[in-house]
Amino acid sequence: MRIYILGVCGTFMGGVARIAAEQGHQVAGADANVYPPMSIQLEQLGIELHEGYLPDNIKKWNPDLVIIGNALSRGNPAVEFVLDRGLAFASGPQWMFERVLRHRWVLAVAGTHGKTTTTSALCWLLEYAGYEPGFLVGGIPENFGVSARLGRDPYFVIEADEYDTAFFDKRSKFVHYQPRTLILNNLEYDHADIFDTIEEIKKQFHHLLRTVPGSGMVIINADDKTIAEVVAQGCWSKQEHFSVIATAQWSAQPTTTDFSEFDVQHKGEEPQHITSPLIGVFNMSNILAAIAAASHAGVTLAKAAEAMPHFKSVKRRLQLLATVNNVRIYDDFAHHPTAISQTLKALRQLVENKRIICVLEPRSNTMLSGKHKQTLRRAFNDADQVYVYQPEGAKWNMAVLADQTVTVCQSVGEIIRLLVSSLKPDDYVVIMSNGGFDNIHQKLIDALDVTELTN
Repeated sequence: MRIYILGVCGTFMGGVARIAAEQGHQVAGADANVYPPMSIQLEQLGIELHEGYLPDNIKKWNPDLVIIGNALSRGNPAVEFVLDRGLAFASGPQWMFERVLRHRWVLAVAGTHGKTTTTSALCWLLEYAGYEPGFLVGGIPENFGVSARLGRDPYFVIEADEYDTAFFDKRSKFVHYQPRTLILNNLEYDHADIFDTIEEIKKQFHHLLRTVPGSGMVIINADDKTIAEVVAQGCWSKQEHFSVIATAQWSAQPTTTDFSEFDVQHKGEEPQHITSPLIGVFNMSNILAAIAAASHAGVTLAKAAEAMPHFKSVKRRLQLLATVNNVRIYDDFAHHPTAISQTLKALRQLVENKRIICVLEPRSNTMLSGKHKQTLRRAFNDADQVYVYQPEGAKWNMAVLADQTVTVCQSVGEIIRLLVSSLKPDDYVVIMSNGGFDNIHQKLIDALDVTELTN
């Protein structure tokens, strides 16, 4: 089959392209911007890439099917061409279910925070146990180096996103996946461009819960009250709860102050000591959820303990990019106040009294809308200095955040100048964005490389 994918360089749609190519389909695609690392991954598979949504490219490819990403809407010239010509089309989630997931044991990870990390850890646990699972992750798990693969039957692990499916299907993407094992990790308000209230998000989560078979398993975060409210609406599957603060079927007790080592207890089994490369109580919870889900697929707690020291996490999750003049520069994907707070708290536990400088690009639709402006300031509590970029298109003036520790900047260049003039050896810089942030990471590295810092 000849498949053309619109929005092909997005993490999810790029994963769909990889899997389609692995199945033997001829694949091409287009995106507004074709750029690494996804473009390199796809080109290595022989996938033809086109910059811009030009109808002529679709016409020349003559596809049997067009898969349309949720970033595209009516008025897009490629979308209008597909509709006018009566071409067969589908959403990415719909295609994934019909062509891949329908006959697989699907393990899905849902939640506002930690999906990518938890999904990646679950993939690694199954891989280490010899299962060779298929997967589609919203990032690049470093144990695998790719965001998706077809894998071997029966297991397929998927990051279950609550964002909408396509312009013609406004259900959350995860409703298509019909998992046999489902992690409900946490739930907060997000995606202001899609949902007006958290109640709307809870409704979608309950729709997901309704798709799990009675013989399936729901792994539930007992520490999250909103998840409890969703489950209380009705659950027809087996349940197991996990907790890092209370007694549950799965519980974890930290043995180090940075939460990178902890003991896991499951019912009456012998506790197992887990050593992880990740820090922070939220990552301890993510790993605990992954261990519980892997157990449902047959991975023993002892095997999980053996696997976790070899886990390499995910790119852009508190990833150390470089150390220049003894300044450590991290890249992090956090873009929700809770994730920002948890990441900075985890780093604080690691570095103790050393200075932490946070650089934030508020880029998500929810951030730009101003829905989180009341909670954003508190998210910086564990940082010594914060630089916030004021992006174009924001519906609020971020100058309201400014105080002795928070500086609002109008350009990346301004941020670089302020950083270089104030950084000292032994500082920790965390750059937070869910986008490219105008290549600020490399610009800072280059600037520090030719600057002599003073204590």
